[in-house]
Amino acid sequence: MTDSEPGPPSRSTDDRDAVIGVAFKRSLIFVGFVAVVVVGLVLARGIFRAETVRTAEEFRVEAPEVDLEPAPEVADLAMPFTDRATAWGVDFARDNGARGGKLLPESLGGGVAIVDLDEDDRPDLVFVDGGDLLDTEPRPRIVVFRNTRGDDGAPRFERVQDVPRMEGHGMGVALGDVDQDGDADLYVSMMGRDRLLRNDSSPGEIRLADATDLFGMPDDHTWSTAVGFADVDRDDDLDLVGLCYVDWSPEIDAAVDFRIDGLGRAYGPPTGFAGTVPFLLLNESDGDGGRRFVDVAEAHGLRQANPETGQPEGKGLAIAIVDLDQDGDLDIVGANDTTANAAWVNDGEGRFEEQGRRLGVAFDRSGSATGAMGIDVATRPGRSGDETVIAIGNFANEPSSLFIRRSGEIGFFDDAATEGISGPTRRALTFGLLFCDLDLDGVEDLVQANGHLEEEISVVQSSQQYRQPGQVFRGLPGDRGGGFREVPVDALGDLGRPVVGRGLASGDLDLDGDLDLVLTQVAGPPLVLRNDAARGRGVQVRLDGTAGNPRGIGAELIATIGDRQAVRRIMPTRSYLSQVEPVAVFGLGDAESIDRLEIRWPDGETTVVDGPIGPGRVRYGR
Repeated sequence: MTDSEPGPPSRSTDDRDAVIGVAFKRSLIFVGFVAVVVVGLVLARGIFRAETVRTAEEFRVEAPEVDLEPAPEVADLAMPFTDRATAWGVDFARDNGARGGKLLPESLGGGVAIVDLDEDDRPDLVFVDGGDLLDTEPRPRIVVFRNTRGDDGAPRFERVQDVPRMEGHGMGVALGDVDQDGDADLYVSMMGRDRLLRNDSSPGEIRLADATDLFGMPDDHTWSTAVGFADVDRDDDLDLVGLCYVDWSPEIDAAVDFRIDGLGRAYGPPTGFAGTVPFLLLNESDGDGGRRFVDVAEAHGLRQANPETGQPEGKGLAIAIVDLDQDGDLDIVGANDTTANAAWVNDGEGRFEEQGRRLGVAFDRSGSATGAMGIDVATRPGRSGDETVIAIGNFANEPSSLFIRRSGEIGFFDDAATEGISGPTRRALTFGLLFCDLDLDGVEDLVQANGHLEEEISVVQSSQQYRQPGQVFRGLPGDRGGGFREVPVDALGDLGRPVVGRGLASGDLDLDGDLDLVLTQVAGPPLVLRNDAARGRGVQVRLDGTAGNPRGIGAELIATIGDRQAVRRIMPTRSYLSQVEPVAVFGLGDAESIDRLEIRWPDGETTVVDGPIGPGRVRYGR
């Protein structure tokens, strides 16, 4: 979409950094060249369609008041996390490429992956670095740390030398065994040409080699963001799904020239940039014993267009790969920044139909597009059957979305308000977010990584801060009212420290049975957060799948624990530009063990394991 073309029929977020705190869930929807100011507590965002210069007025209004008193369920709850980055040897500091020009890619940050690269049963760390956007010199754009054991028994991360160099600005990462040799290869999304790194590691040594050309990776995705591996066509190999953000160049950015009165040139919303299309790379044999990737997105229906203009409307930052319709194949949900979210439904053979509007995930409950950043999906028990829950982190003064489809319903409904997360998330600008059972009580919690775009945002919006604390919303079982309750920030330890959060991933870094967190910042060092919150015990399930999908990516696991069931998935692609450890974690709560475990493999086969399955790490194959 260009500045001279009409926008989609959804609420624009032009100039949102200037008027942040005034666009509420029931804002009016405006189209075209309209700028409206409603004096009082509620102001609607305006849409400015200047040809070259975009200037925002300075509105000094406050965000809506939110009751910050903790609910009784969490008032005295401590869920502390301790940053062990320095102690464990993680000395990475991300360079976001900011050199004073306020170029849009500088504001988005990069992802992190938690993965066992050398197959020694200790998860390693992969960070995606940025770099100067105008620098064309090949440089290391990923930083890898091998997880070893220190003398005190704690993890010790050693930086891997001689990683491949790449041109461009790093964004996200995906992990999957594309050459079917049993270990996880890496795909790195870039501002520039994406890269595929073949994993040639062995126990005790991590080695990566650039195999981009060897596998025929395309070079026409100029700004890809969220990427993930999954077997979408059910032929027992891992394909790659990817989203792109906007049609961007330094020249376009200069022409848009977003400004905020009182700040000058600023990081603006993506509304001044044209939308993009996703890509779908099928993993196919090259006829000579090797593998090749072929982009079939157009032919297989992985497209999203404005229904009125026919122009690409995707501005993707996060994807979820999950069986939305419970027909045994993997569908795709795309989180778009300021345009309609997408839901591509799979026909079982890797061909898709976009149904985001029909399924109810395109817009929030007021019918507006949001500044969507990160995404995750969970399944939980409901009153009449399992419920699918899609969480999406949004821009400041847009509560995180919580799209829920209850048993027997076709579509989703944004129920963030009644679930207890609307008010507390309104004041945050959320990028990464995850469902995970942090305290091992058997109910998944929701954790968010937050941080603004503008360092000086508090000058024009006193209710907003550049650095923002993370948030944890404790999940409650149905017999205690269900939903989520925000844990007080002073009970979170270092997770409650204000940072400029972006990527977020989970994994058991210290092998003590609970999920630790890694939170990246837009620039500077990450937080490597040891989980000191877990009070219970859990079962960690890892899978040995087929030759084409050795970790069972896409598998669904259903555990029977006493009189309840819990559903978990093996899906590394979650959150924002990041990858979690491919493990299913079942908190036992007051129970002693899992009574029964059903594994639904991606190809439709089922394995049943009778219990008891006690606390600890277990592994099951076909």
